[in-house]
Amino acid sequence: MTTNVSNDSFIDSVKWKTPTGVPEQNDNDQLKQEDFFALLTQQLSYQDPTKPADNDQMIAQMTSFSMADGISQLNANFESFASTMTSNSALQASTLVGKDALVPSTVLELRDGKTSTGSVALDTSAHDVTVKIKNAAGEVVRTLDIGSKTAGAAKFEWDGKDESGNPLPPGNYAMTAEGRVADGEYMSFPTGAFLNISSVSLKGTHGLVLNTGAGSINLSDVVEIAQG
Repeated sequence: MTTNVSNDSFIDSVKWKTPTGVPEQNDNDQLKQEDFFALLTQQLSYQDPTKPADNDQMIAQMTSFSMADGISQLNANFESFASTMTSNSALQASTLVGKDALVPSTVLELRDGKTSTGSVALDTSAHDVTVKIKNAAGEVVRTLDIGSKTAGAAKFEWDGKDESGNPLPPGNYAMTAEGRVADGEYMSFPTGAFLNISSVSLKGTHGLVLNTGAGSINLSDVVEIAQG
């Protein structure tokens, strides 16, 4: 009597099978190193014995993932470093609170009992340089005669009084500057002011911002720091 032996069971045992599961998804929806090795192990367990995975291809996959994982960790380290540097900068900038910062400005801050200090940026020598100070209504309340100045920053002080010597209320006053240059023509010049720093803030892409009574200013715009 002849017994027929079926080869179906042997063929079924070696033919390619479809994976029935995948690694558990992590909370960040990102493929981590352990997820990669889990997928690689599962791929090897289900590979066709008659068509084994190419070693070079497998090594290339592992190398690519290792590089991507290394770059991801490097980015995370840089973000942590940047955060630390920003915090340190904010801590150092906090020592500026209460001091005066000279910045480009068309506003002169008058504080109670204080003398206001400003600056005129001259890109050329000028004669009869004057600074006109205006109130909120746009009226000229005081004209300061600075005289003849060479090119550079010409500082001036305002005692907070009008033309008649009367004290004006604290607040922000607009200012403009002009002078007579070599050809005899009058021209306007940029102005700056010492503004008192009341606090320091971190504002996104602007980085460190110094808050004053005349508004917020960027730390990079500060020309000089003086005692308040």
